[in-house]
Amino acid sequence: MAAPKKSVAKESGQEKAGSPPELTKEQELKALRDMLLIRRFEEKAGQLYGMGAIGGFCHLYIGQEAVVVGMQMALKLGDEVITGYRDHGHMLACGMEAKGVMAELTGRRGGYSKGKGGSMHMFSKEKHFYGGHGIVGAQVSLGTGLAFANRYRGNDAVSVTYFGDGAANQGQVYESFNMAELWKLPVIYVIENNRYAMGTSVSRASAQQDFSKRGASFNIPGRQVDGMDVRAVKAAGDEAVAWCRGGNGPIILEMQTYRYRGHSMSDPAKYRTREEVEKVRHDQDPIEQVRNRLMGAGASEQDLKAIDAEVREIVNAAADFAQHDPEPDPSELYTDIYR
Repeated sequence: MAAPKKSVAKESGQEKAGSPPELTKEQELKALRDMLLIRRFEEKAGQLYGMGAIGGFCHLYIGQEAVVVGMQMALKLGDEVITGYRDHGHMLACGMEAKGVMAELTGRRGGYSKGKGGSMHMFSKEKHFYGGHGIVGAQVSLGTGLAFANRYRGNDAVSVTYFGDGAANQGQVYESFNMAELWKLPVIYVIENNRYAMGTSVSRASAQQDFSKRGASFNIPGRQVDGMDVRAVKAAGDEAVAWCRGGNGPIILEMQTYRYRGHSMSDPAKYRTREEVEKVRHDQDPIEQVRNRLMGAGASEQDLKAIDAEVREIVNAAADFAQHDPEPDPSELYTDIYR
């Protein structure tokens, strides 16, 4: 299979595409619904955390919705997804039910990990979602292993392995890069660069701030992508998937995105100004971009409000289920563990 466009394979990782390809109206509507579902879910999760219904850690994905929604539009059934602890959006984009995800956050038996994994550790083999992982960068090795399994089995499935700009500095990431390129493994490394690793700006923590270049010494091509525009994400995802399915080995996509909330619920985010956050919301919000395009194409405000209302109903039902579903039986302490 021929290599994809030069913008993906360009060695320096610096070349950027022009205006991204337009989506069909149906694709725009689906992208809007999927991103709204993630945002309303995360807003509700934040409320439940404040009420004490969710304990432990909770990392919200608000602002970054276009990344996972655009990538999912490029995948097919059988492709695998694995990520870190900011994972609720990835689960929903993979088709996991909102009530099962929310029930896991509240520690209930109807959760995807039977209420024992919480926010950072839930899985769905059925949806080919191989987990959020709490150890920074650990999922990169595992995602590379998923790609190795696909290569070993001789199928054409692709492993999409997400991690952040902070995790990109971890040692196991580069061990994985070396193995993936050496064995030409079908893995897309998606670096979600939201500008702050926990609370540290990339300019203070990363000697090389162009994360698309992080695979250069392993001959892994990379590309910087506007992670706030679902069209750009899908276009880059389409090319990266074609690259991997064509037997060309791994590829890196640096998604330049932004989180509106703190790193976790305990983070007041005093390391950046309110004006900075509001400027991104005003100029680049991924949901508003799609909404504006749909309105410009003739969609009515009433139709778009109906989508939001449908999503809110799903999220409210999920929250109700998650607060009333029984907690796991104490006997579950001894199941699903290695002895």
